[in-house]
Amino acid sequence: MKYSEFFIPTVKDIPSDAEIISHKLMIKAGMIKQSSAGIYSWLPLGFKVLKNIEQIVREEQNNAGANEMLMPTIQSSDLWIKSGRYDDYGKEMLRIKDRSGREMLYGPTNEELITDIFQTYITSYKELPKNLYHIQWKFRDEVRPRFGVMRGREFLMKDNYSFDLNEETAQISYNKMFKAYIKTFLRMGLTPISLRAETGPIGGNLSHEFQILANTGESTLYYDKELESLDPESLDPEKLQSYYAAVDDEHDEDKCPIKKEDLKISKGIEVGHIFYFGTKYSQKLKAYVQDKNGKKIAVHMGSYGIGVSRLVGALIEANHDDKGIKWPMSVAPFKLSIINLMPDDQNCTTIASDYYSSFMAENIDTLYDDRECSIGKKLSDNDLIGTPLQIIIGKRDISAGVVEIKDRLLDSSEKIQINDVKKVVSKKLNF
Repeated sequence: MKYSEFFIPTVKDIPSDAEIISHKLMIKAGMIKQSSAGIYSWLPLGFKVLKNIEQIVREEQNNAGANEMLMPTIQSSDLWIKSGRYDDYGKEMLRIKDRSGREMLYGPTNEELITDIFQTYITSYKELPKNLYHIQWKFRDEVRPRFGVMRGREFLMKDNYSFDLNEETAQISYNKMFKAYIKTFLRMGLTPISLRAETGPIGGNLSHEFQILANTGESTLYYDKELESLDPESLDPEKLQSYYAAVDDEHDEDKCPIKKEDLKISKGIEVGHIFYFGTKYSQKLKAYVQDKNGKKIAVHMGSYGIGVSRLVGALIEANHDDKGIKWPMSVAPFKLSIINLMPDDQNCTTIASDYYSSFMAENIDTLYDDRECSIGKKLSDNDLIGTPLQIIIGKRDISAGVVEIKDRLLDSSEKIQINDVKKVVSKKLNF
């Protein structure tokens, strides 16, 4: 994509209510625009990141055996009344009426709806286990929406639901999702810390939340240092769940079960939550199957959520400097920027265009900065939007037979011979 044809409305001034760095940088980089309190339009740059995150989440869900579907954002109140949560959920649930006077709601979660779908079609234990997920917009009417997409009212979420015959097999499904979550966050270049958590309004007796390390995080984490060096190829969910990890005042220094030299303290941001809640919803909504003896029994269920849009903000909180965002390669809106500092110079433009055509032909998502603007603005804008790898083409370097390659993540640069650039970049990008 040519910068001159793309829509990246970078700005210098940020609104006074932008309190945290991710909110400030998303506004400055032209990723989002507020529509109303806690509700944002995702502009092209932000949308590309959102879709990259969504795809990683999708791939790991599919790898774990979950089936993708799509449920509506607007739900009938009937199922929520049957489950007992319609009144219990509180003012965070946006309740509305359609033109016929029927009570409807903008879904904050989907336990009721998915249980109803399951009970309509599944009747035998032979069809278990099942795991169904979707990636859909949710709405929760926060009392005080703040921190940009980190605590908005409308947000994109991956939520999935497992159905099993008994507690033993439900634990297997739970652990599959636990492993999938760790792999998902590792693929994004994040360091995930899992903690036993309260179940809250979802219900149940087993729950873990997933926090990622970020110096500007909301919570203080206390955890075993082993959790910082996970191998995605040899993850053992039960072993991981046995490690010590606690958040904020749940940590008691006097009762901490691990040695002081093994305890790490860091800031974290919650990005995912999983629950096992047995037959809480299946009994109320009559999600039964026949077991091998012909007896009808309520299925055991779990639910699993990842804040997809929240992850955009969390990634920025974990990856930035005073110049802007530093996207990990796996989620970056563009893997590579070609920055032509002298678009009015024929040699610079010829070389830049040649690189651009070549990398695009290799399906490398490339941003070609062909704008007629100052050198300072080009360099600062590309640092702000956080493209991991940058090819900087200037008249003086071209005359010396070289161009500059900058690694935004490492904040380092090197001069490369003009004819070696394609080979060097392809190697860095693993193409």
